[in-house]
Amino acid sequence: MRTIDLRGRELSLAGMLAAVPRATQARAEALETAARIVDDVRERGEDALREQAEKFDHVSGHDVRVPAEHIEEALASVDPAVRAALEEAIVRVRQGSAAQVPAPQTTVIGPGAQILQRWQPVSRAGVYIPGGKAPLASSVVMNVVPAQVAGVQQIALASPPQAAHDGRIHPTILAAAGLLGITEVYAIGGAGAIGALAWGVSAIGLDPVDVVSGPGNNYVASAKRAVAGVVGTDSEAGATEILIVADAGADARLVAADLISQAEHDEQASAVLVTDAPELAAAVDAELERQAAATRHSVRVGVALDGPQSAIVLVDDLAMATDFSNAYAPEHLELHVADAADVASRFTSAGAVFVGDQTPVSLGDYMAGSNHVLPTGGQARYAPGLGAYTFLRPQQVISYDRDALAAVREGVVALANAEVLPAHGEAIEARFTA
Repeated sequence: MRTIDLRGRELSLAGMLAAVPRATQARAEALETAARIVDDVRERGEDALREQAEKFDHVSGHDVRVPAEHIEEALASVDPAVRAALEEAIVRVRQGSAAQVPAPQTTVIGPGAQILQRWQPVSRAGVYIPGGKAPLASSVVMNVVPAQVAGVQQIALASPPQAAHDGRIHPTILAAAGLLGITEVYAIGGAGAIGALAWGVSAIGLDPVDVVSGPGNNYVASAKRAVAGVVGTDSEAGATEILIVADAGADARLVAADLISQAEHDEQASAVLVTDAPELAAAVDAELERQAAATRHSVRVGVALDGPQSAIVLVDDLAMATDFSNAYAPEHLELHVADAADVASRFTSAGAVFVGDQTPVSLGDYMAGSNHVLPTGGQARYAPGLGAYTFLRPQQVISYDRDALAAVREGVVALANAEVLPAHGEAIEARFTA
């Protein structure tokens, strides 16, 4: 990986942001392409989806609406060990998601005046599950379970058709859907799936959803931006990112293994090491070369590590590493530093924080109980990862009796007149005049 040396420099937030390694050109191209794909689906529906499947997935003549028997067959044939792992992940993610549903709360403003704060689930959610380079059955759990915990009644799932499986969705993804009771499933991939969920496709019985969620590549993330305002979306969980902050005491072998674990997702994956120890940086670089050559997806990993989005960043100390990490706002942040638990609170901008060298991102991808659908591209500075709250709408229910309204009558009228909106005040007065 390339090295970015920030030592001895006084950098503002803008300076830190400028130093962050990003594949900005690739993201810009993805946004333009995704918008065209989404528009095509909106205008031509099933015809566009089938053309996209043939072009991108090399599949034709497949069932776009997945028959129930395909789900049943997948569930019946799934490896027992995989089924057991999925069932355990479901239990853990359900526990983690339950804490994300606030209880209703009533605030008494005064006698006869109250506001009920409640959180209403959306009626219908659409979840996208990648299946190209990696069939992410775990993402079925991460998307569906929070929606179910939130109380969503209708959940539609989309995932790419697979040429290797005669145009069907990957069987492990279908099995995970079956375990969770999902019956509305569509063999649709990429940005087209996001457009289909957002706009609906009547020819295949797909009604528009209220919220679209799920991870994917940069095209999927960009498609969410293209449908923003039409539906709600989770954060843009695009090509994966890992940033590791490590000091001289870190184990170079483990640091390299964790960087590679995310680089194997996609050629556009970002792998960043931030350290104040040049000797560790050199050791990690050597480990990356050794381990990357031995892993199954070595070519993909090599492209990701050599890309402009990946780097080893040298800093002066932990404080500078913290500032850099908070500016970068990584999807996944690992802390391989002394007293990691004590300093974790300083790292405020990250999709999820993994504390200590025994808490790798791979754990969060499957069994931690946390959610692995997380913001990328710096969005963790202001956006959360996927959770039950993604599918909830906070709503205030206001209730005043006549005496409570009378107590604020003059104030409302005064403000209405000050804003030259007299009918507002007249609506109040109408309740006190015959």
